[in-house]
Amino acid sequence: MLWEADAVKTPDFKTAAHEAGNSTIVERGARLGYAVSGLLHLLIAYIALKVAWTSGGGSADQSGALATLAGSTGGSFVLWVTVVGLVLLAVWQLTEAITGAHGAEAADRAKAVGKLVVYAALAWTALKFATGSSTSSSGQTADFTASLMSHAGGRLLVGAIGLGVVAVGAYHVYKGWKKKFLEDLVEHPGNWAVQAGRAGYVAKGVALVVVGFLFLVAAVRQTPSEATGLDGALHTLREAPAGPILLTLVAIGLAAFGVYCGARARYARV
Repeated sequence: MLWEADAVKTPDFKTAAHEAGNSTIVERGARLGYAVSGLLHLLIAYIALKVAWTSGGGSADQSGALATLAGSTGGSFVLWVTVVGLVLLAVWQLTEAITGAHGAEAADRAKAVGKLVVYAALAWTALKFATGSSTSSSGQTADFTASLMSHAGGRLLVGAIGLGVVAVGAYHVYKGWKKKFLEDLVEHPGNWAVQAGRAGYVAKGVALVVVGFLFLVAAVRQTPSEATGLDGALHTLREAPAGPILLTLVAIGLAAFGVYCGARARYARV
């Protein structure tokens, strides 16, 4: 019965994932990931304000934030710290998806998978900047949309993605307004963090709704270039009636979300 003894000694995949998720390295790395995510949101908010009130501003998205870091003093070190934090945050989301540690429902696992994809993609983008390369998040989104639409049923898929992003954005607004984000924390972070989180989730939700709308426009018009991610969404807000004021409010909200991420780094349920 030697093989049975080996089977008992060998931890199964779920157990291994549970142990990895509870390890000190992954836990602290996930908290670091939330902190650097907060920094990126603060930088995006800064760029969005420049877009709102000047003729320039750069890309108001993750690539623009990373480019700002790359051009700053000590930016290379911060970029590598960002890569490490985002990678370990993605690893933690992977363990959550496998074990369902904070919720066994299929929806909880699906959310973990979605966040895993987001953080892994963001880590890859940060790695490109850390190694001296650069990339455009809006360009990547447009290229991805064009690739999808080149296949049979691609327009329907792009439309479905748009509807999905709109739904995620609407949920962010709901989560912020109802303060549901407190369920992600192990204890109350203080009133200042609650107010920052509330404003942050609502503002980010509004931005995501516009991102989803641009996917829908791309699908209807068969123009992949319409889908330009967060940068395109914020520039679209800039062109709306009272656009600079509207974009300024969203920028303030994104900055508030960045502040909340700082609190989440400490109080997150990991």
